[in-house]
Amino acid sequence: MRSTEMSFKSIVRELREMRDGIGNISRRRVEGRHWRNRTRSHIAPDVAPFEPSEQGQWANLPPELLFDIISRVEESETTWPARNVVISCASVCKSWREVTKEIVRTPEECGRLTFPISLKQPGPRESPIHCFIKRDSDNSVYRLYFGFTPSEDESDKLLLAARRIRRATSTDFVITLVADDFSRASNTYLGKLRSNFLGTKFTIYDNQPPGDASFQERSQRSRRFCTKQVSVTGPACNYSIANISYELNVLRTRGPRRMHCAMHSIPFSSIQERGSAPTPTSFPRSFGEKASPPSVSDSKETAEDVSSPSISSSAVALPLRESLVLKNKAPRWHEQLQCWCLNFRGRVTVASVKNFQLVAAVAPPHSIPAAEQEKVILQFGKIGKDIFTMDYRYPLSAYQAFAICLSSFDTKPVCE
Repeated sequence: MRSTEMSFKSIVRELREMRDGIGNISRRRVEGRHWRNRTRSHIAPDVAPFEPSEQGQWANLPPELLFDIISRVEESETTWPARNVVISCASVCKSWREVTKEIVRTPEECGRLTFPISLKQPGPRESPIHCFIKRDSDNSVYRLYFGFTPSEDESDKLLLAARRIRRATSTDFVITLVADDFSRASNTYLGKLRSNFLGTKFTIYDNQPPGDASFQERSQRSRRFCTKQVSVTGPACNYSIANISYELNVLRTRGPRRMHCAMHSIPFSSIQERGSAPTPTSFPRSFGEKASPPSVSDSKETAEDVSSPSISSSAVALPLRESLVLKNKAPRWHEQLQCWCLNFRGRVTVASVKNFQLVAAVAPPHSIPAAEQEKVILQFGKIGKDIFTMDYRYPLSAYQAFAICLSSFDTKPVCE
């Protein structure tokens, strides 16, 4: 028993050395710039960045032993940065990668983020995943980190980043996996958030369609509405997956902001008993995979956004099923403090017009328990100068939650 324990510890130690770049396996061919760009987010790629030219000493382990080793590593390293060892397992070789992907569960099942695709998958049903956002006002950049609050040594794990780009009639928030590359041609590009001129309506775009077949079919038909050519190395198009609207409050008589989020990619049935939300298992094109050159006709008809400014986005993107709608939880007026208050359970400490909590909007015909209707699916609030917390849970993903929170940063003079 003792020898088995020592063997397991030696494996973990070697995997950690590989992660830090000093092990034998980590010194194999890493294709420079592409792999460095992918690791800036501190989450492993969905697939291994390279195919080892030689088999390491752990590559030919019996399948049963390999499964046991990776299972024990996955169970023992549950927090970051220690969880990087799980990522190292997926980078050893193809057999290790396949076993690791089989063992690692989705955030909904285990409450942990591991691979980049985890950011597109629904969060856990019971307890939320705690994150925080740092705002860089000088560069109009917003970074999403994993954890309760920023650490003193600034070693927080970056999840997503966004840059605000102001245009003549709208504002775009381009969302990527890294903090220094916001090009749509990059293989780290995930999607964007776009606002109207007044900052009262927003559309969330994703670079991949959700798993719903009717949504994909409708989105593919809508490509004819947009014919702007884009780089062949970038995403083929953006799919409209949600709309956010803020109610007008020109006279400032309605109190705090009021918002509604129509999540077209999430069915209302997802919050009902035995319901489920779409859970992607891979990105539309693997990181580092080169796109094949399109034909002349294809390149002329490459779509940028799967909706047209002249056509209602809901008419293009809304599936035939009923979509989930989120609304902000109504605050209560505190007589002593003379302000509107919400119970953020200690996660928000600074009063701000940007603070909100979202719950499901349930129409009378639906029989949803009262406790489920009161469950906060997403909450966002300020805790310091340019620092905000973001806690989300099922059926939202980290990407969807981050995009919704970004809408709160945009200027809304007619809503406050």
